[in-house]
Amino acid sequence: MYKQLVMALYQINKGINKPIEFKGLKAQYIGYLAAGLVILLLGFAVMYLFSIPVTLCLLITGALGSLLFYEVFKLSDKYGQHGLMKRSAKRYLPRYLKFSTRNIFLRLKRGS
Repeated sequence: MYKQLVMALYQINKGINKPIEFKGLKAQYIGYLAAGLVILLLGFAVMYLFSIPVTLCLLITGALGSLLFYEVFKLSDKYGQHGLMKRSAKRYLPRYLKFSTRNIFLRLKRGS
């Protein structure tokens, strides 16, 4: 009885330790999309200041915005929350390790 009363009064947050998600975008991709939109806004302002016709500014900004949304959603679906960071960290791994002596492995076996 008491448990039912408490559950009726308080909502339980079941989203603990889940990544932030907004309309299918996960984690850092929300930031990438926001940064891209800010850059598009600044690009529109610069084009407008250079006296480019407004319709052409809108067409260019709309096309680039559509491409931005498409690419960010594609990356989010392909790599998920941590996959893009893992992919970029992979280039820092050496292709092979070259040892001229076995002493490293012998010391590991001894525990020193």
